[in-house]
Amino acid sequence: MADVAADGAGAAVPPAGARAPGPGAYPAAWEADVVLYDGSTTHVRPIRPDDAEALQAFHLGQSERSTYMRWFAPMERLSERDLTHLVTVDHDDRVALVAVTGGDGPGDDERITAVARYDRIDPDVAEVAFNVSDAHQGKGLGSALLEHLAAAARERGVRRFVAEVLPQNGRMIATFREAGYAVRQHTEDGVVSVEFDIDPTERSLEVMADREHRAEARSVRGMLGARSVVVVGPGSGATGVTVRLAQTVTGALRAGDPTLPVHTVGVPGRPGEADRWAALAELPTPVDLAVLAVEAADAEGFVRALARHGVRACVLLSAGFGETGAQGLDLQRRLLRAARGTGLRIVGPASFGLVAVRPDGSVLDASLVRETLPRGRVGLFCQSAQVAVGLAGAVRRRGLGVAQFVSAGHRADVSGNDLMQFWTDDESTDVVALALESIGNPRKFQRIARRLSATKPVVVVTAGRSGQVVPPGHQVRSTYAPARTLDEMMRHAGVIRVESTGAMLDLVQLLAHQRLPAGRRCAVLAGSATVAAVVVEAAAGAGLVVRQDPVVVPEDAGPDAVAAAVEQVYAQDADVVVAVRVPTVYGPDPVLHRAVAEAAARTGRPTAACFTGLSGITADLTAPGPDGRPCTVPAFGTAEDAALALGRAARYARRRAEDRGRPVAPPGVDVRAARRLVRAWSASDGAPVALDAARTATLLSAVGIGVVPAVPARDAEEAVRAARAMGYPVALKTTVPALRHRADLGGVRLDLEDDDEVRAAAAALAAVTQGQRPAVDEAPLEVQAMVEQGVSCVLRSTEDPLFGPVLSFGVAGDATDLLGDVALAMPPLTDADVAAFVRSPRAAARLYGYRGSPALDAAALEDLVARVSLLADGLPELRSLELNPVVVTLDGVRVLGARAGIGPADRSDAPARALGR
Repeated sequence: MADVAADGAGAAVPPAGARAPGPGAYPAAWEADVVLYDGSTTHVRPIRPDDAEALQAFHLGQSERSTYMRWFAPMERLSERDLTHLVTVDHDDRVALVAVTGGDGPGDDERITAVARYDRIDPDVAEVAFNVSDAHQGKGLGSALLEHLAAAARERGVRRFVAEVLPQNGRMIATFREAGYAVRQHTEDGVVSVEFDIDPTERSLEVMADREHRAEARSVRGMLGARSVVVVGPGSGATGVTVRLAQTVTGALRAGDPTLPVHTVGVPGRPGEADRWAALAELPTPVDLAVLAVEAADAEGFVRALARHGVRACVLLSAGFGETGAQGLDLQRRLLRAARGTGLRIVGPASFGLVAVRPDGSVLDASLVRETLPRGRVGLFCQSAQVAVGLAGAVRRRGLGVAQFVSAGHRADVSGNDLMQFWTDDESTDVVALALESIGNPRKFQRIARRLSATKPVVVVTAGRSGQVVPPGHQVRSTYAPARTLDEMMRHAGVIRVESTGAMLDLVQLLAHQRLPAGRRCAVLAGSATVAAVVVEAAAGAGLVVRQDPVVVPEDAGPDAVAAAVEQVYAQDADVVVAVRVPTVYGPDPVLHRAVAEAAARTGRPTAACFTGLSGITADLTAPGPDGRPCTVPAFGTAEDAALALGRAARYARRRAEDRGRPVAPPGVDVRAARRLVRAWSASDGAPVALDAARTATLLSAVGIGVVPAVPARDAEEAVRAARAMGYPVALKTTVPALRHRADLGGVRLDLEDDDEVRAAAAALAAVTQGQRPAVDEAPLEVQAMVEQGVSCVLRSTEDPLFGPVLSFGVAGDATDLLGDVALAMPPLTDADVAAFVRSPRAAARLYGYRGSPALDAAALEDLVARVSLLADGLPELRSLELNPVVVTLDGVRVLGARAGIGPADRSDAPARALGR
C-alpha cells in the first residue's frame, strides 16, 4: 500500500524478509540545484546509504498527521530495517531523490527537507511516493522533486507513475494535476488511486517553465529589493584591492540611500573591523543582502555564517576563483555548493556589483560605480567588472537612465537568464540590454529571451561573433557548432544582436525614448543636399526605405524656415525620421533642436538625430507629448549610427508583430517509443553507437518518417537479383562514403530499366570507385527503387554539448557546401519557425517555382522537418542524424538515405527545473 504526506505521496516499507537490491552506480548527473517558490535554493540529489541518520531526523521532525499520512499508521521512529531499505536503492528499479540543505562545512551536516521515490512495478510503470518536511511546506519542494523524479524515471524507461493517496490529501493530487499531467483517479476502500503518464506534454513543459520563471524572478526581486545590507571586508591590517572594494561599496550604499541600514564587518575605518566573526555574530537578523570583499579562501565560511542571519543573496566583489586555475575553481565550486545548500544566490565572483531603483524612488547601490547613474527604465546586465566600468561611464555620458544595473562577474550562479526572468514581469523596465562574454546555457537563454522579447526589446552584444570565447573563470561547455549558430539562436530568441557596446547603447537609447516604428518608410531632414545623400544611403543600408525627397534646411536658415522644414518632413508619409545637421560655420541651432523635439513628441514618429554639440539623452531634444509626459529624441554621433538604430528598431517591431506560430505537433510522432529503442540499443559502457540502416529506419518510423529501402549488393549479379525483386526501374549506388548519393560525381546511376543496364552501371561504378573502400561492413553497391523527380536536399541534426540539438538544412550539392548556403535552427520549433527554416537557404528558391519550374510540396518538407525537430528535441541520446538525400517532389518527400548515431544524454537544459552547475 502507498500513502501520501501533506506535500507528497508515500510508499510502504517492504514485508519482513524482503531483500533490498544492491546499489548501482551513483547517478551524479541527477544532482541539481533548484530555485523554490520563495526565491531560495535547494540541492536535489539521489539518496545515499549514509543518509540513514539524516532520514531518521527528517522523520522525527514530522508532525503526527504527516507521519500518519506517510505510513497510514503512527510510527514514532523508523526501524533499522526500514532505514536500510529506504536509503539503499539501485538507481534503476528503485530510485529515491532527496532535497537537502547545509552540508559540506565544518560541523554543518546536511539536512533532508523532502524525499521523492519510485519503485518499479513492471517495465513501464512505477509506484511513486513523496514526503515534504512540515517546516518547508509551501515552497514547491514537492513539484520540484516530481519534475526531477519523472526525468530520472524516463531515463530508466518508466512511462507511467501510480500512487495511492488518502482522500484528505487533496494537495498531493493537486500537485500531480498542476504539473500538467493528465491524472486519472478512482477511489477504493477509502484510498484514492492515481496514475498518469510522465512523458513531457506541451502543458507540463509550460508549467515547468512558468514555475521556473516565477521562482527565479522572485529570487532576483528579493536581491534587488534588499532593505538591509551587510558589507564584509578583509579585516584589520589588510591592504590592497579588497580594502578598496569594501570601502568603495560601503560609500556607494550610504550615498545611494542614506536611510538604508548598512552594517559593516571587517571594513577598515568602519565599526566591526577588528574581529570579523565576533561582529558577524552580533548582526541583527534578518539581513537581506551581503556584499563580500574578502580573500577567496574566506568566502565560503562567510557565506555559511551569513545564511544564518537570513541573508538571501551575496554580491561577491572579490576575484581569485575559477580564473586562477584548478585550485581557484575548487574554491568556486565549494562556495557555490555552500550558497545553494543554504538557500543563497551568488552574484559574482569578480562582480562590479548591482544598482537598483526601487518603486519608491530610492536606490540600492551595492556597486563600485564612482558616480551616481541616471535613473530610467533600462535594465542593464553585464559580466566582467572591467566591462561594467566602461558601460557605467558611457551610460552616464549619454544621460541614459537605468532601472537596474547588474554585473555578474564570472556568473558562477546568477546569470543573465535570471535577470531576464525578473525583467519579464518588472513594470519599471521597458528595455533590456545584455553585454555577454559567455552563455552557459543557450537553450535556456533562447527559451527565456523568446518570452521576454515578445513584450520588451532585448539588445545583446557578445564577446566575439561566434560566442565561443570562454574568458578565464567562466565555466562553459565546449561547442562544435558552426560559428553562426549563435546568430541563429539569437534570431530565434527574438533578441537584437549588435556588434559593440556602443551600438548596444545607441539602440537602447532609441528604444527607451521612442516608440517602436510602424514600418520601414523613412523621412530625412538634413543640413545640405550632400549630407542628405549620405543619410539616404545610410538609411538604405540599415534596411529603411526613403521614398520622398529629403528636406534640406541650410545652416543659415531663419526660425521660420526651420519651422517650415521640420513641418514638411513630419508631414511626409513615413514611419521614422532621421534628422541630421552638422553646420560648418554656425554653431548648434536651439531653434531646430526644439522644433524637432516638439514635432517628434506631437506626432509620436520615432526620430533619431545627429546634431552638433548634442549626445545621448538631452534636455535640448526633450518636449512634452500629448499626454504631458516628456519625450526625448536621442542624439547620435553620426548619421549612420542614427539610421542603423532606427533600422534595427523597425526590424524588431516587424518580428514582434509576426505570428510566432504554434509548437509543431504532426500526427504519428512517438518519441517515447524512440526513447525505448535507443535505451535497448545503447552500449552498456556508454560508448557511442552508429546505428545500421535497419535500426535507423526503425528509429525514424517511431516519429512517422519512412525511408525508401535500399538493398545491399556485393557484385553486379546480386544487384540484378535485387532489382528484379523490387521491380524496374531502379537506381544503383556506390557505398563509398565520398561518392554516396552523389550522382553529380558519378556515384549514382538512375533509371536503370533492365538487367543489362544494371550490369553496365555496376561496371561503371567499379571504375569510378577503383581504389576506394566502401563504408565499413557494407557491400560496395546498393539497389533502390526509383522515385519521382524532384529537388534533392539534406537535413541533419547534431547534438552539440553547448547548444543541444542543432538542425541544418540545404539543397544538396557542392555549391551549397562551398558557399555555406545552409539554414540552422535549434528546437523546439513552431510551425512558423519551420516554414522560415526551409525557406532560409538561397537555393531553396528551387522548391518554390524557380524560373517557371513547378512549385514542389513544401508542406511535406515542413512536416518532415517538424518530425526531425521533435525527435532531436526529445531524444538527447540522438548524437547525430543525417537524411541525405531527401527528394522533394510535386506530391511529397522521399527520404532515400539515413544515418544515425546514439550515445549517452548530456544536455545542459534538461526538462526538469535546475540552475546551472
